[in-house]
Amino acid sequence: MNLADADAAGTDPANTDLEDAGPEDAGLADYRRRARSWLAANAPEAGAGGGPGADGVAAAKTFMAGLHDAGYSGISWPAEWGGQGLSQAEERVFAEEARDFALPTYLFSIGLGMCGPTLLDLGTPEQKARHIRPLLRGEEIWCQLFSEPGAGSDVAALQTRATETEDGWVVSGQKVWTSVAQHASHGLLLTRTDVDVPKHRGLTMFIVDMRAPGVTVRPLRDMTGRAHFNEIFFDDVRIPAENLVGQVNDGWSCAVTTLLHERLSISGGVGMSGQKDNPAAFEALRRTADTGDPLVRDQLVELYIRSRALALFNQRLAQETKAGVFPGARGSAAKLLLAELSMFQADLATSLAGPEAVAYEDDGRLAGSIALAPALSLGGGTNEIMRNIIGDRVLNLPPEPRVDKNVPFKDLKTGTQQ
Repeated sequence: MNLADADAAGTDPANTDLEDAGPEDAGLADYRRRARSWLAANAPEAGAGGGPGADGVAAAKTFMAGLHDAGYSGISWPAEWGGQGLSQAEERVFAEEARDFALPTYLFSIGLGMCGPTLLDLGTPEQKARHIRPLLRGEEIWCQLFSEPGAGSDVAALQTRATETEDGWVVSGQKVWTSVAQHASHGLLLTRTDVDVPKHRGLTMFIVDMRAPGVTVRPLRDMTGRAHFNEIFFDDVRIPAENLVGQVNDGWSCAVTTLLHERLSISGGVGMSGQKDNPAAFEALRRTADTGDPLVRDQLVELYIRSRALALFNQRLAQETKAGVFPGARGSAAKLLLAELSMFQADLATSLAGPEAVAYEDDGRLAGSIALAPALSLGGGTNEIMRNIIGDRVLNLPPEPRVDKNVPFKDLKTGTQQ
C-alpha cells in the first residue's frame, strides 16, 4: 500500500501499537557508537559551511558514495534496491548523531526525501533497479517538477502537456521554483495528458532526463542572494515510454504520494537532539543566552519546547509508518509546525542579534539564515494550504466550495491558459 492509498483508506493511527521508546538496547547503542566514529572521521563539523557551490558538487557526490558504502545512506530502504534494510530506529539514531556535523547532502535532499520514496512506492522493478542505488550513492541528483507560473498552490491546474507518440511521449511547457534543478540529472515531472476530464483526472507522472534535448534550466535568485530555485522550460522533450510512473491519467495520486513524502521529509529530524537545526540563528541565540534576562530565558524555553514537540511528533509518525500505518495528511501538520518554528526562531535571533541580523559584511550566515526562514512557509505548500488540508482531512471540517471539481480542464479559465 502506498502513502496515497493508505491516506485515502482513512486508517486510524490510534489503533496501532507503536514500539516503546524505552532505553536504547545494546545493538542500537553499538550502532550509535559506530555511526559517531564514522562521522567524526569523514564528515565536516557543524559550522564548517553550507551546501556545496559549483566547485563542491563533485566533492558532495564523493561524500555520498562513501556514506552509502559505509552503510549510512538509505538506512531503512529495502536492501534489494541498494538500501541497508534496517529500521527507522537506526535511521533516527544516525540522524541524531549527524546533527553535530555539516553533511554535504543538500543536493540530494529532493531525491532522498521525495523522488526516491515515490519510486519505491510506485516505480516498476526496472525503474527501481535503474535509479535507487545510484540515487543513494549520489551518482544521480533529482528534482521535483510540479509547480508552474500559473499553477502554484493549485498544482492540479498545471498546463505542461505530454502528448503520446509511437515510442513514448513529447513534453512542452514550463515549471518554476524547482530546487537543485541546475545540478539535477533526473526529475519527477507532472504533466497534463488529457484536457477533456476534470483537472485532477488528466495528469500523468514521468521520470525525465534533465539533460535531454529541449530542457532549459534558468536559476532564480531569492532574497538571500543565492539561486536555490530554478525555472525550467520543456520544448518538445522526448520521454521514453518506460519512464512512465504509475498509470496514464492517474498522476494526481502519484503526486499526492510525492507530496506526502515531501512534507514528512521537510519536517523530519527537527529537534531530535540538542544540536542546531539552524546553525547561524542558534549561534546568535547562544551568544546572548547568558544575559540573565528572564524574558530571553522564557523565549529560549519556548523554542526548545516547540522543537522537541515537533521532534516527538515526527518520531511518532515514523514509528506508525514502520508499523504499516501511514501518516497521510498529518504530514501537513508536521510541515506547518516546522514552518512556524522556523519563523519563531528567526524572529528570536533577530531580536537578540540586533543590527547584526541584517549585516552581510562578514560571512553573512545569520542574515542569510533569517532571510531564508519564510521559505518554509511557502515551499512544499503554503501554511494556508496546510491548514486547509488539516481542517479537511484530519479534523473532518467541511471542505471549501469547489466550483471546478467536475468541469473539464479545457473549459476552465485558469492561470495562463490560452
